[in-house]
Amino acid sequence: MVALPQDRGTPPRQGGWFYRWRTAKIADPAFQEWAARFPLTRPFVRKQAEALYDLVAGFVYSQVLHAFVELDIPRRLMTRPRSADALAPEIGLTPEATRRLLQAAVAIGLCRVRHGKYRLSQMGAALIGAPGVIEMIRHHPQFYQDVADPVALLRGEVDTNLSKYWGYVGGAQTHDMQEDIAAPYSALMAVSQAMVAAETRAAYPMDRHKVLLDIGGGEGAFVSAMLAYAPDLRGIVFDLPAVAERATARLEREGLSRRAEATGGSFLTDPIPQGADLISLIRVCYDHQDDVVRALLRKIRKALPPGGRLLISEPMSGGDRPTRPGDAYFGFYTAAMSTGRPRSLAEHAANLEEAGFSDVKAHPTAQPFITQVISARAD
Repeated sequence: MVALPQDRGTPPRQGGWFYRWRTAKIADPAFQEWAARFPLTRPFVRKQAEALYDLVAGFVYSQVLHAFVELDIPRRLMTRPRSADALAPEIGLTPEATRRLLQAAVAIGLCRVRHGKYRLSQMGAALIGAPGVIEMIRHHPQFYQDVADPVALLRGEVDTNLSKYWGYVGGAQTHDMQEDIAAPYSALMAVSQAMVAAETRAAYPMDRHKVLLDIGGGEGAFVSAMLAYAPDLRGIVFDLPAVAERATARLEREGLSRRAEATGGSFLTDPIPQGADLISLIRVCYDHQDDVVRALLRKIRKALPPGGRLLISEPMSGGDRPTRPGDAYFGFYTAAMSTGRPRSLAEHAANLEEAGFSDVKAHPTAQPFITQVISARAD
């Protein structure tokens, strides 16, 4: 556990004369040309130029990754190296197109090539063991369409795919949500939940609690993972009725129906189930606007017994030190959802304290780009 950082404002001298002089100098084409040739500055200029190029080309790299996954190349290369000519008939591409894709995969680190045969790199092989990542890659074309015109997205002028895909967005569909709406996003949440659950379990001691209530718990993937880790723990999944039905079926399939149950309802309008000494919000807060989050925290505070704890686990903003996962990726992903935003640890802490929680703590995770964890006590 660590102390929560405080968001700091812009240093007062950052916009002074040195900043203006430095920016103007770097923007000067003549200076850039000189710096690219001068031995002492040349390595730095090249590094910056390559980084800028990667930003420009980043969308192409992600499309290479999508084709790599969609054509099931990790599995096809899992047992032995293959040539482009041998692989082409299996994936329905010409040998030349296959070679183009594999060369690009080598360039971005997914493959290695030797004597004309392609094999998985460590990163490429890691995809096989990360089904949640693969499903997110397959899901991304909807997101890419939404950000095709980023300025229009930021202006709120795009009728986005993601606002329709995530059926609970805006709270318009709650008890009346149908199975065909709940099923796609619930399945994606469940398969991608494994990574978040593993990070959360390693960061926070679940076995100190008796009953876990997972609000917005989807198909119950998180509760199932926590019950497997803590054999004396009981679980409750609380989600919209159509989703809770899927959770009930999952808990029965996994033999957990005696230790866990799923309750249908909306945390926007319905009472929160009682009896838990630990309530979790796993990838819930960043889906909603500030007023919804503050109201939910107040409801949770009333539902917990004295000494009970609330656990928040989700990707977060870096505050005054923005991060690529939290502020760039999830900042735009939630914009495409048309609701919510990633919040920093300090913002979460302020909301929790305002709702009446104390002893707010951050629990470091091994992979904070997947999730960050914060807990608070109800007094």
